[in-house]
Amino acid sequence: MEIYLDNGATTRPFEEAINLMCKVFGQDYGNPSSLHKKGFQAEKYILKSKDIFSKILKVNKKEIYFTSGGTESNNLAILGIANAYKRTGKHIITTAIEHSSVKNTINYLGDNDYEITVLPVDSDGLIDLEQLRRNIRKDTILVSIMHVNNEIGTIMPIEEIGKIIKEKNSETVFHVDAIQSFGKLKIYPKKYNIDILSISGHKFHAPKGIGVIYINDNIKINPIIYGGFQQNGIRSGTENVPGIAAVGYAAERMYDNIDCNVKNLYKLKEHLANRIINEIPDTYVNGIQVDKGAPHILSIRFDKLRGEVLLHSLEEKDIFVSTGSACSSNKPSKTGPLQGIGLSNEEALSTIRFSFCINNTIEELDTCVEELKKIVPVLRKFVRH
Repeated sequence: MEIYLDNGATTRPFEEAINLMCKVFGQDYGNPSSLHKKGFQAEKYILKSKDIFSKILKVNKKEIYFTSGGTESNNLAILGIANAYKRTGKHIITTAIEHSSVKNTINYLGDNDYEITVLPVDSDGLIDLEQLRRNIRKDTILVSIMHVNNEIGTIMPIEEIGKIIKEKNSETVFHVDAIQSFGKLKIYPKKYNIDILSISGHKFHAPKGIGVIYINDNIKINPIIYGGFQQNGIRSGTENVPGIAAVGYAAERMYDNIDCNVKNLYKLKEHLANRIINEIPDTYVNGIQVDKGAPHILSIRFDKLRGEVLLHSLEEKDIFVSTGSACSSNKPSKTGPLQGIGLSNEEALSTIRFSFCINNTIEELDTCVEELKKIVPVLRKFVRH
């Protein structure tokens, strides 16, 4: 039996989303910019998906755009604002535990005359809100903070953060990376003073290669891709209609049952955490308390062994987990979220991330624990002391 507990990296697309994509690929394949009937048929999928996202987020349809994924959405948000507001100021604020698609984009700006303030986090992965307030200046053009951390599951107090930003400088643009939270938590950009919100489809059972970005119609933003002026020139290029149709379907399905889904995800998370901590010695939950973090991410440290070795041992049993962010697995960072919350490098390297989806079951988790109880003691015998 395959047990997939790496849903923070990607999720299996809904079968209905795949079927819808196939229909669009095979039958409704027109270019949505074409003026004939095939073009109108394709455009309908885009309009329907915009309508779905605008209702979930409670924003206007014209403020929804589609990208190639979460990385492009984050790049468009950060580079687009930096270019549009560079005559107003060049100060940007972010945190120490952002995803590499935010961190590396902001580092690029730091190498090109922008001034960057990186806010530290505490052992729970949370920033100090008063420190944020003190650092917002007249020339602060952008604050970029993630909603849910992808490695430890910390939920940032986005509503409070948005309020502080606008109280201190109403012109500062607030960007939220919601790639790990969309589909699991409710978020309302207008209510929370969020100007830009990044979303990635494959994190909530849509396919890879499709992203969504909300951009407040009242702010300026420069495109980072130029072309045929599709999507009002904010994101040129022929739209990925099959992906757009599928991401709309997946989003609607997730939010139709959001309260029930969240309740079940917390039940899975708490069950696995309790069994591992109580039944396997020298194991610890990293970061924020289980019931305070995101419902689908659980970071656990198995002292006296390497997380990567444990990952591959579980893989041999058809149980799939991760050691952290899949996006950084090819280039491990010594300054990631685990180090950001105070873990030593050795402790960070002994960590496993379990991430759940609505299709996981208690029985799967029990099987995982039973295998861990066999594997962990054996692996620890080979660790040098």
